[in-house]
Amino acid sequence: MGKLSRSKVTGMNFHYKHYPFRYFLDSMVRYEIKNIEIWGASPHFYVENMSLHEIREVKKEIEHRDLSVICFTPEQCVYPINIAAKEADIRERILKYFKKSAYAAKELDSPLLLVTPGWGYENEAVGEAWKRSEESLQILAQFATELDITLALEPLTRMETNLIHNASQLKWMLEQVNHPNLKGMIDTIPMALAGEDFTDYFTLMKDEIVHIHFIDGKPEGHLVWGDGVLPLETYINQLHKAGYKGYLSLEYTSYQYVQQPDAAMERSFEALSCYFV
Repeated sequence: MGKLSRSKVTGMNFHYKHYPFRYFLDSMVRYEIKNIEIWGASPHFYVENMSLHEIREVKKEIEHRDLSVICFTPEQCVYPINIAAKEADIRERILKYFKKSAYAAKELDSPLLLVTPGWGYENEAVGEAWKRSEESLQILAQFATELDITLALEPLTRMETNLIHNASQLKWMLEQVNHPNLKGMIDTIPMALAGEDFTDYFTLMKDEIVHIHFIDGKPEGHLVWGDGVLPLETYINQLHKAGYKGYLSLEYTSYQYVQQPDAAMERSFEALSCYFV
């Protein structure tokens, strides 16, 4: 049976959104989590509303608790963020948003900045939107090079995008952009909805996968492990076989956890504990 390193399990603040950000940080300390992924949205950490001084103050709060940021994920699904937007002025604004986010990631000492492919209108040729997404990713990857950070490109569900929602599409975009600062990542929900598993991704991309959102689902949902139907043990065995050494973020976006986020963390570790080395 495959095993997990507890230090590779990462806490994320999305389901703490109805609590202050400091409460989230203190919870991570209580649960002996050393590495965190920051979801960048109001009221916790929305770059459009923050000065450099404010970002650095947040960094001090993180350092004070001996925590490390391993990925910065600016909000790009709920807010009107679309790197493949057909309207040039919208796309330009979005590129500025991601560049601000890249600066924030650098200030947080985060090696990764999460990006998603955007989407095109359903009544236009997919290739046109694909081209816009590819061009935006090339611009952002080059910008990331200047800051010495890596973009982690996340496939979304088909409901969220018509561009990248499976492993082969992710591989194709990485090949087309062909930049060392653009890598792939996996979210277990789009993966399961596409009828795929970790073996499909690692067979195609191997070392190009740098991050994972590791959650249960039905198969949709972003749920605590045990609240869905996804095959936890199978997934862990696949990760072990693939030799994956990156982090596994507990990204709980379901609103059922926002009132009692600590309870969600406790049940997570209860479900995962038998797999820890």
